[in-house]
Formats: sequence, structure tokens, C-alpha cells
Amino acid sequence: MFTLKFKQAKTFKVKVSTMDAEMEFSCEVKWKGKDLFDLVCRTIGLRETWFFGLRYTVKDTYAWLKPDKQVLDQEVPKDSPITFHFLAKFFPEKVEDELVQEITQHLFFLQVKKQILDEEIFCSPEASVLLASYAVQAKYGDYDPNFHKPGFLAQDELLPKRVLMQYQMTPDMWEEKITAWYAEHRNITRDEAEMEYLKIAQDLEMYGVSYFSITQNKRDTELLLGVDAQGLHIYSPNNKLSPNKSFPWRHLTIKRQTLNDNIGYYIFKFYSSQLRVNKLILQLCIGNHDLFMRRRKVDSIEVQQMKAQAKEEKARKKVERQILAREKQMREEAERAKEEMEHRLFQLQDEARMANEALLRSEETADLLAEKAQIAEEEAKLLAHKAAEAEHERQRLEVTALKTKEEKRLMEQKMREAEQLAVKLVEQSERRLKEADHLKQDLNEAKDAERRAKQKLLEITKSTYPLIAAYSSPPPSTGPENPDRTVDMASSIRMDFKDSDMKRLSMEIERERLEYMEKSKHLQDQLKELKSEIESLKLEEQHQAGLYSLRSYTEPPYIPHSNVRNTPA
Repeated sequence: MFTLKFKQAKTFKVKVSTMDAEMEFSCEVKWKGKDLFDLVCRTIGLRETWFFGLRYTVKDTYAWLKPDKQVLDQEVPKDSPITFHFLAKFFPEKVEDELVQEITQHLFFLQVKKQILDEEIFCSPEASVLLASYAVQAKYGDYDPNFHKPGFLAQDELLPKRVLMQYQMTPDMWEEKITAWYAEHRNITRDEAEMEYLKIAQDLEMYGVSYFSITQNKRDTELLLGVDAQGLHIYSPNNKLSPNKSFPWRHLTIKRQTLNDNIGYYIFKFYSSQLRVNKLILQLCIGNHDLFMRRRKVDSIEVQQMKAQAKEEKARKKVERQILAREKQMREEAERAKEEMEHRLFQLQDEARMANEALLRSEETADLLAEKAQIAEEEAKLLAHKAAEAEHERQRLEVTALKTKEEKRLMEQKMREAEQLAVKLVEQSERRLKEADHLKQDLNEAKDAERRAKQKLLEITKSTYPLIAAYSSPPPSTGPENPDRTVDMASSIRMDFKDSDMKRLSMEIERERLEYMEKSKHLQDQLKELKSEIESLKLEEQHQAGLYSLRSYTEPPYIPHSNVRNTPA
């Protein structure tokens, strides 16, 4: 028979999260809470250890790691690695007097800032903007408008959501308000800005208070118990700002209860939902009470050394900042002097360049003037020659103008004669038109006369028919058997008279019409010849006038030879 022995693990993994870092450690199984806590403090360089603790989550609440008990024996999560949060467990009464190390100030600053942004600490909008400006100063240093352009805070969470939703303002408007305060914090270092942040935050009503739900008995209405650096406070559930009753630490004594402890003391009993919460309240009460009593005693040697070192460190940093400020000022003055010298050098270079350019322009101007003088002399000679030619041309044009005037006079005379002829032709045309009208009237009268003659002839024929019948040879038979003969005779007489008269009238009308047409045609031919002659005369006159104008504008003016001077252009 044999048995198997399993080797038990001697270490376990732990992950500790601070406000700005995460660390992992390998711990021994027998380590107590104090061993792990001291390891974390040594790792981050923290000496003010009494403010902090390692917090972990248990079911629906949280608890602090007990220093005098083994880590694995407590109700810590059984995960691997075990997660703890390194946080401030107790808060100072006055941050400027009690927080000595910069790392301590920085951890408090980060934790309080997160509580304000998470709305665990109520903060008014005005105080939120001021706190945000100090947070920006701590992160970015002095405000520089050339570097910190609009929008540089877009990725930073600086204000609680409640404040952002309370006012109808855009992120740019909030950034403008924060930047206005931020610009006022010039020459403030990071640790100074964080301290100013904490000094404002410690005056907020909910700063450093841990709240717990309690009842005075199992049937009473729920209340809130607040534990902070000043004492115990009782709140209504819906009001965490103003306590209904407070118990300062100076009036309280914490000790194990005995039978006679109730004599001479005010007893305030309360109940919580879980035993674990009662233990947590007791831990916070003991720790805050111990710190309250400790502040009213002389500082320990360790604290005095820390404060002295911190004072020396601050003095040293102050001297360094002054030296840096002087060096920065000297560097800025040197840069300004350099910029001024460079600016002056650029000005001198520009002046030299402009002087050189002016010299070159003056030389070019002198050469150009000499060339212009030579050209002007040649132009003067050419103008003198052209002036002589212009004089000859002027004389020729005067002769031509005289001829043109004579031709124009003759042309005007011809035009007047043509106009007179046109007037005569128009008069003849009108007369012919009148004659044609008379002829038409005569024709109409002739037609009327013809119609009257026909009517008269018809009447005469009817009246003379009996006489013709009496004087004519008797018919072979006068009886009713030959009536057609009498009718034929009357009709022949009428037809003979009608045909002779109509032929005569038609011949006269035709002859008059032909004469009228010949006269009209002759008159139209004369009018056409007159219009053609007038158009040719007008074209000839326009041609003569255009030729005269062209000669007048194209030829140069006459310049007497004696007035020509050689002048530079």
C-alpha cells in the first residue's frame, strides 16, 4: 500500500490597484494583512500609512483588510489573483497641515476628484468649475494660448454629469469657463494645484463621510449614519448634506462595554442590516477617533522628521523654482533680444536689398534715358520730313477740295433739276390719273347711255311696230296662220340698231383704254430713269465725301519745320 501526498502551494497572487497604477505581488500563505499593506506602501514610497488601507468587495458590500489577521483567513475573494484597492480609509481634518508627502497629497487628490466626478460628493456648479481649473493646472501646467488651443480639454472628464445636465451649455462653453479660471493659476506647481483642490474639497458637506443605513430599532424608519474625521452624524435618508444630529469625537469614548458603563453616559443605539456592516462601522469609528486624539497630541518623532524633510523639500523646490523662473525669464529675455536682433537684421537686409535695387533701377533709368534721347532725335528728323510731305499733301488736298466743291455744286444743281423733273413727273402722273378717272367716268356714262339707248330702242320698237306692219308689204296671209313673220321683222330691226351702236361705242372705249395704257407705261419708264439717276448721283456724292474724310484723317497734321525740337521721351 502507498499514499500520494500533494504539495500545498506556499504563495498566492495579489493584484493591488491604486488611483493611478496597478501592481501584482506574490505573497506567502502565512502573510497577515499588515505584511501585504507594508509591501504596497514600500513599493509606492508612502510613509503616511495611517490614512490608507486595502479594500475588497464582499458580496454586496465592501470591507477593509485587517492588519493583524492572515490574508487568506479573511473573507477575501477566492479569485486568482486576489484584487485589492489601495484607498484612503481616513481623511484629515485640515489637508494643508496633515498631508506631508507629495505622494499622499496626490493619492488623496485622485480619490477625491473621482468621488466628485462620480457624484459621491455633492459639489455646486461654481465650485466644480473652480476645482476643474486646478485639476487642469495640475495636469497641463501653466496656460499657454499658443499651445492650449480650443478643444484641448475635449478628452478630459472634469465636471460631474449632474452639473453638465443642469445647464444648457455646450462642451465648448464649459471649456471656455474652465480655461478662464485656468489662466489665473499661472506659476502654480502640480503639488500646489492639487493641494488647492483638496483645500476647496474639504469644505464640501459630503467630503470624507462614509454613509451606512441604520435603524434605531428593528421597526423604526431607516436613517443614515455618517462617519468622518469630526465625529458621528445622523442623517435623513434623502438628505446627506445636513445632519439631524452630530456626535463629535471629543465627546465620545470608545471602549468595551461593561455592566456599569451606562452610568453617566448618553446611550445611542442603532441597528444595521448585517453584522459585517457593524464591524465596518466599528473599524471606521475606532480609526477616526484614534486619529482625532492623535492630532491633539505632540507629533511623533517620525512625523516630525517627515514634516522637517517635507519643509526642507518644499524650500529646496521653492529655490529651484525661483532659479528656474529666473533662468526662464533670462531665457525669455534672451529670446526676445534675439528676436529683436533678428528682426533688426532682417530690416537691415531689406534696406540693403532695396538700396541695391534702387541703384540698379537708377542705372537702368540712365541707360533708358540715353536711348530715349537718341530715339527722340531720330523721331524729330522723321517728323520734320513728314511735316514737309504733309504740307505738300495739304496743298494737293486744297486743290482737290476746290474741285470737290465745284463737283458738289454741279451735283446739287443736277439734284435740284432731278427734283424738279420728279415734281413735274409726279404732276403729270397725277394728271394722267385724273384723266384715267375721267375716262372711267366717261366709260360708265357711255355704258349708262348704252343702257338707256337700248331701253329707248326697245320702247321705239314697241311703238313703231304697228306702223311697220302697216307700211310694209302685206303678208301672203294675214290670218293667224303666219304670226312668226311679223315677230322676225321687229327683231331684225332691233338687232340691227343694237349691233351698230354697240360696235361704235366699244371701239371708242378700246381706243381710249389703249392710249391710257401707253401714257401710263411711258410715265412709269420716266419715273424709273429719274430714280436711277438720283441713286447714282447720291452714290457719287457719298463716294466723294468718304474719300475726302479718309484723306483728312489718315494724313499727319502739318508741323512747321521751324518748331520741331529734340526733347527726351
